[in-house]
Amino acid sequence: MSQAKPGSEQGLVCAIGVRGLTANVVNTTVGAGIFVLPALVARDLGSAAPLAYLACAIAMTFVVASFAMAGSRVSLTGGIYAYVEVAFGPFVGFLTGFLLWLSCILAAASVASALASSVALLVPAFDLAILRAILLALVLAALASVNVRGAAMGTRLIEIATLVKLLPLLLLTGAGLFWVRSEHLAIEWVAPERIGTASLTLIFAFQGIEVALLPSGEVRDPARTVPRAVFLALGLTTLLYLLLQLVAHAVLGPALGSFVDAPLAEVASRVLGPVGRTMVLIGASISMLGFLSSDALCTPRSLYAFARDGLVPAPLARLHPRFRTPWLAILVHAGLVWALAAVGSFGVLALLANVAVLWSYLLCCLAAIELRRRNVQAGGRPFVLPGGPLVPGLACMVMLWLLSHASLQEFAVTGGAVVVAALLFAWRSLRTPTLLVDPPDEPVVGGL
Repeated sequence: MSQAKPGSEQGLVCAIGVRGLTANVVNTTVGAGIFVLPALVARDLGSAAPLAYLACAIAMTFVVASFAMAGSRVSLTGGIYAYVEVAFGPFVGFLTGFLLWLSCILAAASVASALASSVALLVPAFDLAILRAILLALVLAALASVNVRGAAMGTRLIEIATLVKLLPLLLLTGAGLFWVRSEHLAIEWVAPERIGTASLTLIFAFQGIEVALLPSGEVRDPARTVPRAVFLALGLTTLLYLLLQLVAHAVLGPALGSFVDAPLAEVASRVLGPVGRTMVLIGASISMLGFLSSDALCTPRSLYAFARDGLVPAPLARLHPRFRTPWLAILVHAGLVWALAAVGSFGVLALLANVAVLWSYLLCCLAAIELRRRNVQAGGRPFVLPGGPLVPGLACMVMLWLLSHASLQEFAVTGGAVVVAALLFAWRSLRTPTLLVDPPDEPVVGGL
């Protein structure tokens, strides 16, 4: 039974359980990239590709554990932004949240643009700018309408979208396993630096949890739900990635690395015939739509959280009188995504998201250590692991190692975004000095 959340969340409805949050994480993690990923990894590593998947999965286990530790202690809407804000204050929290919000909205706009381009391949009329804009408006308006009507309805849409997008991949995996022979299971060992280089690309195939946790103020029993959902989602996505890589390697062999545009479509054409190829190509479009459905639920909660804390105009924190959702933030977000997607694709996303997301991950892992040190509790027994700060400390080391491989250009783009966020924070501080005061009803600090 859904229940209203009192206090600083002003009546948000806790409607997201383990199944819904797991589906949300899987939906945001398994995006359109999975349809080209096997060829990219095989091009660098050949039959040793599973080693890179396992390396990334182990690295993400440390990160996910840190997220679970922080998420079980803070139940405010905003995900990483809320965790870092409670741990280190509003300024650091807002810088982190702004980077995440910007990377999320650019990602959504880029995926929406790609979806419109995919539709145009099937219906060439949508190459016209006006029809493209109308198509995007209809899609984004429909998703916004569903999510205005409640997080429960938005979550059900995500569950359906996740199932639909996974069906062609599962069917391909099931049929492709009959092509696997014992020799396909052999792994050719390669130099660790080659695995590390491939992992830098592959690690982003495991991202998405930062988006899925944005509506954390609407999660039922976060101390129980967040850890179960994030670990379950990580296990499911890792297994799916490994099986698809195995099937692709078994079907295409050494030539897998040459099919960089649509390797899974090529696998499907050989395993299931022309119908299989069409199924996978349509599945890629459905995957994009599924990502946008998760984005429509999650990313507007960043705007809501910023408005709740006095960092952006207050009306964005208004809740719908009937559905108890941040309806204005949802509509504004849909409008921004439409405006950006209507004018084309966004190559700058890759420059911004790489460093911005890793930096946010690093701060979240540090927040997990600080929240544990202060014994912050949001209700319910928090998720803890043996060894104290050891796991989030290892996660910090992984993030620093990945950041060390980023280019100066990537750091420059991210630095520019940080400057914009800092100026916005300073401007709002001058206009609203009270925003530096802790919000009412913040998570309880335990005495144990």
